[in-house]
Amino acid sequence: MRPLRYSINVTLDGCCHHEAGLAPDDESMAFWAEQMEQADGLLFGRVTFEMMQSAWRRPSTGVWPDWMGEREIRFAEAIDGARKYVVSSTLGEVDWNAELVTSDLGESVRRLKAESGGALWVGGVTLPLALADLGLIDEYEFLVHPVLAGHGPTLLAGLRERIQLEVVDRRMFKSGAVAVRARPGG
Repeated sequence: MRPLRYSINVTLDGCCHHEAGLAPDDESMAFWAEQMEQADGLLFGRVTFEMMQSAWRRPSTGVWPDWMGEREIRFAEAIDGARKYVVSSTLGEVDWNAELVTSDLGESVRRLKAESGGALWVGGVTLPLALADLGLIDEYEFLVHPVLAGHGPTLLAGLRERIQLEVVDRRMFKSGAVAVRARPGG
């Protein structure tokens, strides 16, 4: 069974808006590039898929934009080449090495997890909440930024039941951010 890991940046007060934390630095970009390189498939909802595609899809010219340095290119190449699964009831089709998931969420994700291959990764806000409520997330990985946002979407807001976690790994960054990985059942 392929594990499903939910990974996201989050502030100390739980905000998971992509611009709420610290600005990416070499260490955090290397961390996220490594996560993308290890993922066998990426699971996104429509909003996250479209946001990631607009920022990280290789341009048709094949040349990455001037704003990207080596650290961004490594991340971009990893996510650009990854297999993607997009959960949406509004999109008619997807490209960018993606497959549209329109049938029952729980059944579809259980099928993906049962396929042979490596780990699946999910990002975003709404889709991970639904997957957590279904008990389908095997690992939670949060890059916790030492910032108080005071507003914005919060991590797993509306979770139906408490999920007890066991911390299995943590890593401190020079910026003060901490990567924490935990599994249900602690």
